[in-house]
Amino acid sequence: MGLVPSGAPGSELRVEGTVRVWFFSPDRPFALLISQALGSGFEVVVSPLTDVDNLRRQLDRWDIVFIDCRIGDASNGRAHACNRLINEVRSLEPPPPIIAMVEDEHQASLREFIEEGSFDTISTPPSVVELRHLLRRAAKSRQAQKELEELRAQERSGEQLDGLIGCSQSMQSVFAMARRIAPCDVTVLITGETGTGKSQLARVIHRLSPRSSNRLVSFSCANLPETLIEEELFGHEKGAFTGAVATRRGRLEAADHGSLFLDEIGDLPLGLQSKFLHVLQERSFERLGSNIPLPVNIRVICATHRNLESMVQQGHFRQDLYYRLNVVQLHIPPLRERQDAIPALAQHFLQFFAKQFGRETTRFSNSAMQALMEYSWPGNVRELENAVQRAVVMAEGPSIEVWHLPKTMIKDFDEPRPAQSYEEQLREFKRRLIVRALKDCGGNKAEAARVLKIARGYLHRLIHELHILPEETTSALKPQEALAPQFRLM
Repeated sequence: MGLVPSGAPGSELRVEGTVRVWFFSPDRPFALLISQALGSGFEVVVSPLTDVDNLRRQLDRWDIVFIDCRIGDASNGRAHACNRLINEVRSLEPPPPIIAMVEDEHQASLREFIEEGSFDTISTPPSVVELRHLLRRAAKSRQAQKELEELRAQERSGEQLDGLIGCSQSMQSVFAMARRIAPCDVTVLITGETGTGKSQLARVIHRLSPRSSNRLVSFSCANLPETLIEEELFGHEKGAFTGAVATRRGRLEAADHGSLFLDEIGDLPLGLQSKFLHVLQERSFERLGSNIPLPVNIRVICATHRNLESMVQQGHFRQDLYYRLNVVQLHIPPLRERQDAIPALAQHFLQFFAKQFGRETTRFSNSAMQALMEYSWPGNVRELENAVQRAVVMAEGPSIEVWHLPKTMIKDFDEPRPAQSYEEQLREFKRRLIVRALKDCGGNKAEAARVLKIARGYLHRLIHELHILPEETTSALKPQEALAPQFRLM
């Protein structure tokens, strides 16, 4: 940890993983004490509440703004100075995350500070463990915002594929391959987990192909009986079976001179795989109840979340059909493997749903974006889309806050909600503080009590009263590793 005098340009060589904090405080001795207590991994500059010009000139070099908002006697004008400072920091481009330090008796104003634009708040005197955690989390949020701006710049420069957003290196490789093969009339196999956007990529390939003036006919083979799939694909002649009162064209015929997209091709029954292989080989088919071959000119695009190679080895998928389909394979990686795409995707969905629902919501709060970045997304892009849609509906102002997200995504972001009373906020704050202290101390209660500066017996009583479970306090980190900066953004 290094203390940099106010107005100094700071070190040009930054230690990897160091969190750089600009600390505004009217009480310099107190601020220096807090800065020293943070220890290694933090670089802090201390300034008075009225000095924002130096920060403005050096904004790119600092991660977080930490503001001492201890109001004390309201008549001294400090509350007004804090609010004015928060507004000035918010006006910076790009605005850095703000952590505001408030007194316990002013916890009721916590929601007000968040609405004023702060990333989070902490009570005074602050727990060093809690403060370290907040500063590191805010630094990761700052990094996410920077990456979002880079993604927007890439978006403006054309690094998209016909409206699809995917600025990660892995998705750019997929887009490059899609651009290359779209004009060529070859069969395409798209693989990837459910919800990654396979059908959207198939539509884009069709739109970029010479067949774009004709139809793209889509059909999903998932969880359908063999007879229904056969009838849907091949159609039937009048009288082919009971209830067939008229001739019906199937999907193959409807896609003639266009493209046929078969989703979840891995679910195609074995009995139909040979018939579909015949279509690919002979470019003709027969309706049910007919022996007259009908020529068909189609481009086939297939998608699956299954491992077809493994299914071939197990005898569940025909090897010859697999080779026919796997002329060009495009694999879409899961969202958890391309975190850098989350900010751009989330902002895209936010703008879409805000316009659809007539809402004035325009942005994510820093903590809400951080919650999105840290979630594992088992449902991939589709789950992200649904989460943002819900958040837009729940939001009441211009910003989506962390509590507008589904509960499964915010278990580590227990911020107070607007309807909470002072006692509820205080209880929640205590619980969050104790859980994080225990995690940082590797579950060692004696060490956690020492860090929190409370008696061990009192800590045990609080754990019981606040219903803190043992699994909430476990950490994969060793105690000595818990205080090291943690960065998971790529």
